[in-house]
Amino acid sequence: MRIIELDEESKKNILDDLLKRSPNNYGEFTDRVNSILEDVKSRRDEAIFEYTKKFDGASINANCIKVTKEEIDEAYKLVEKTGLVEVIKKALVNIRQYHEKQRQYSWFDSKSDGSILGQKVTALEKVGVYVPGGKAAYPSSVLMNIVPAKVAGVDQIIMTTPPGKDGKVNPGTLVAANEAGADVIYKVGGAQAIAALAYGTESIPKVDKIVGPGNIYVALAKKAVYGYVSIDSIAGPSEILVLADETANPRFVAADLLSQAEHDEMASAILVTTSKELAEKVSEQIDLFVEELSRKEILKKSIENYGYILLVDNLDEGIAVANDIASEHLEIVTKDPFNTMTKIRNAGAIFLGEYSSEPLGDYFAGPNHVLPTNGTAKFFSALSVDDFIKKSSIISYSKEALEPIHK
Repeated sequence: MRIIELDEESKKNILDDLLKRSPNNYGEFTDRVNSILEDVKSRRDEAIFEYTKKFDGASINANCIKVTKEEIDEAYKLVEKTGLVEVIKKALVNIRQYHEKQRQYSWFDSKSDGSILGQKVTALEKVGVYVPGGKAAYPSSVLMNIVPAKVAGVDQIIMTTPPGKDGKVNPGTLVAANEAGADVIYKVGGAQAIAALAYGTESIPKVDKIVGPGNIYVALAKKAVYGYVSIDSIAGPSEILVLADETANPRFVAADLLSQAEHDEMASAILVTTSKELAEKVSEQIDLFVEELSRKEILKKSIENYGYILLVDNLDEGIAVANDIASEHLEIVTKDPFNTMTKIRNAGAIFLGEYSSEPLGDYFAGPNHVLPTNGTAKFFSALSVDDFIKKSSIISYSKEALEPIHK
């Protein structure tokens, strides 16, 4: 893994490289996505069935587009020996407890003159949750998108996910959706699923908001339908930045960097450190790990394209770099990580200390793993209960309160 002594020029080059990964820079796909959106908007179910056959190889129609109770029961039987259900149930407890602390409530302030001002908090009525299929099917993403909506009090949670060629949905995805509380699940993926949720079809109702990760077609489709519906964010490739000093364990740091680099070839893994010795040891550990791991071809490409070890003169300089990059995941492995954390302005999620590994937060601890990417942590937050509510101002004046203003 390349080691770079950071200066202003190298920092600018790295930031420019990272921004190239943003979905905003994939204009070549825009026309294709817009064509799918318009087709679904016009032909509705008919277009969805055709695209599902074309892209997923599955023959879906109005009679089988909705996942049945029998299919969910079958999914439980398929995963019962894996221990997945038990893990999901344990993770759900942590995720639900964390998000329940985010609840907001209506409030009213009355004055002696009879005027009342306040704020009414209302949950969204219908929310669409998009869940990827294939190799990107993670039960944890199902939980992270559905649980805050349930805690917020959303009336109906509609999930869409692409089927396999056999017309069936990943069993882990179905189990997670059922445990989390999805109201209905449809077998449709890609940009066509986003179009169906945004505009509505004969089978799939229009929703108020669409959340959930997906490939570049899904990301661009969400961007295009914003305004017809609300969306959570336009997620880019995964990323991690580890800010470390000489006290860090190089093996732990290397493992956590690779935990994100293995996601795909455009994932970013960056170590910012004050220690040249740590930099060299982490680089050696990464080389050793890569040769042992099953996804080594993806790892090699992501590290070659977007992997960096940045040497800085002092911790304050490292903090400044971390704030400039505004990483999706930020790990702080320093002598005093809590003190360092107080100086961080921009990060999606912050992990403190060598035992707070990134996968722990992504899958089990409780905080949401749907996080801002590509520097958007400078102005966006993690998915939360707030994303599934809206607020209305309340104004009530009595005659006595109005008279002095009227005069």
